[in-house]
Amino acid sequence: MNDTARDHPLAPYARIKQHIIENIESGQWAVNEQVPSENQLAAQFDVSRMTARRAILELTQDGMLVRSQGVGTFVAERRPVLPVLEVRNIADEIAERGHHYSNRVITLEQDAATDGIAIALGISPGSPVFHSVLLHLDNGVAVQLEDRYVNPQAAPGYLEQDFSQETPNAYLSRVAPLSAVEHTIEAILPNAEVAGWLGLAGPQACLQVLRRTWTAPHIATFARLIHPGNSYRLSGYATVSAPAARTAPHK
Repeated sequence: MNDTARDHPLAPYARIKQHIIENIESGQWAVNEQVPSENQLAAQFDVSRMTARRAILELTQDGMLVRSQGVGTFVAERRPVLPVLEVRNIADEIAERGHHYSNRVITLEQDAATDGIAIALGISPGSPVFHSVLLHLDNGVAVQLEDRYVNPQAAPGYLEQDFSQETPNAYLSRVAPLSAVEHTIEAILPNAEVAGWLGLAGPQACLQVLRRTWTAPHIATFARLIHPGNSYRLSGYATVSAPAARTAPHK
């Protein structure tokens, strides 16, 4: 047995993953640099090729590696992941990356619902709605513009909150727990105002997530979340139930 495999509590594939991650995070392997092949890793760690393949596949799915058919596996350019099937607090996401979170509150006011906002929230046009616009920053760099409308019936104290200290997501999670969520995702070219808030130098595609959340029996919020397209990638995971067994028709 190789020294690499001796005295390690981790499973063999996990040791290979750890080895690759450490080389990437230390800067030993740079972005776009080719990493050792499955055969090379299998020999180095005294494991099967399938074990080495599992490590590489999982790191590819995590976005740390990228595979090129017939060429090899390379260190990927890292981009934060938008979990499209989840509703997470962006402050927590940034903190998990070891970065400093901050925000700038641009708008916090009561509006009259336009036709479009009324449809999104399931209320009558002209009804009062709470409107907030926040710019979320990762180490001082703008990573998300949040334009949110809130149904006052779901969160009557929304306008009294200090969102420089607690994000709207964190506050709403406390006072209006989710019962359902809907996401619509698209690529957009932002207008000049949005581009300015996000610090974009020129025309640049952005990822826009339109999110509606429910707190039974109300539609609680409708939010437009815009991210610079060169800084994020999308990810989602869902389980699928096996179809029920089909029975033969009666004769």
